[in-house]
Amino acid sequence: MGKSLSILTKNFKNINVDTIDDYLSAGGYDGLKKVLSLTPAEVIEVVKASGLRGRGGAAFPTGKKWEQAARVKEDSYILCNADEGEPGTFKDRYFLEYDPYRIIEGMTIAAYAVGGREGYIYIREEYGRQKEIFLKAIEAAKAAGFLGENILGTDLSFDIKVVSGAGAFICGETTALIQSIEGGSGRPRIKFQRTAVSGLFNRPTLANNVESYCVVTTLFNNDAQEYLSHGTEKSKGTKVISLCGNVENPGVYEVPFGITLREIIYDIGGGIKDGRDFKFAQIGGASGPLIPKSMLDIPYSYEDFGKEGYSLGSGAVLVADDTNSVADFMVTVQEFFVHESCGKCTPCREGNRQLLKLAHKIADKKVTVEDFLTVKRIANVMDKCSFCGLGTAAPTAMVTAIQHFYDMYN
Repeated sequence: MGKSLSILTKNFKNINVDTIDDYLSAGGYDGLKKVLSLTPAEVIEVVKASGLRGRGGAAFPTGKKWEQAARVKEDSYILCNADEGEPGTFKDRYFLEYDPYRIIEGMTIAAYAVGGREGYIYIREEYGRQKEIFLKAIEAAKAAGFLGENILGTDLSFDIKVVSGAGAFICGETTALIQSIEGGSGRPRIKFQRTAVSGLFNRPTLANNVESYCVVTTLFNNDAQEYLSHGTEKSKGTKVISLCGNVENPGVYEVPFGITLREIIYDIGGGIKDGRDFKFAQIGGASGPLIPKSMLDIPYSYEDFGKEGYSLGSGAVLVADDTNSVADFMVTVQEFFVHESCGKCTPCREGNRQLLKLAHKIADKKVTVEDFLTVKRIANVMDKCSFCGLGTAAPTAMVTAIQHFYDMYN
């Protein structure tokens, strides 16, 4: 334990993405070739057996999602969410820049499994360079016969279009992303039916994030056995994380599920920068929990974080040292959510504004016990009544900060 792996990430900075040749030499498209020898149902069973859960944050079982999509007897859209807007998260950017063909192959496998002919990848506006790389990769895949009509001489026909957002964090939410692709305002909408039944342009839509499709590719190529040899019983395989903040070696790392946060920060990250003391870590981005020193030995897995009521989120691990103020950090987080709330629903719009006011009171040391109780009441309302996941998750950092660092303020 305590070491990063190179399975999903083995091509990072190791292949020339200007052509498809290096990717093919590294075993690229071996997975798709294997898939085409299976039935769609068999492909879905492999994904289900792998225990793969969505890597975008919600952690919904991917095989179950694919199974639902396959039941709809009409062509589905294959949607890839590359709107990586969670602060402290940048691992999908590496896939887009250093291994775009792995994403394309995974989306093509999904198209075969659920019956899709057209795909969309939604790349955040700030990733202009990565978007250009991906567009070139699409053209290279078409020229080599891995995209377009009758792929590899089979009945499978599939193509991918690239769409960019306008820098809105909310478009990481699937229905807001769909609304944006359709030309509307990037705001979440009511789902009368599952996206697998009625999504993009009111057609069946299978939506996964970048890393999820990359895992799918790996499940069918020569790295599958090694990949599945890692992890825990309920969190199989590896997770690609974005390690940032006050660590000696920030960056993108692939780690086995079950590794501890201490091993991630000290063994992989090289410890706290300049030899200072650890203060806290935020897991999963701005909407993730604050983890104190007493929880550093918690295994990094869905089940172990779930026992604490937490999510792994987007894969961000932001580390703060003893020079950082928890209270000031809370102000920064709430300013972010006030800015990024789309304003559609009252609980999120007004709840975040009220939490920001309370965060300022905490930072100014004018807080009362009643203020702490008010934070919990607002968070409860936001959790139960917000229109989408942004509102339900936004108070997490502030609530866990009070939970673990209450003694600093009373």
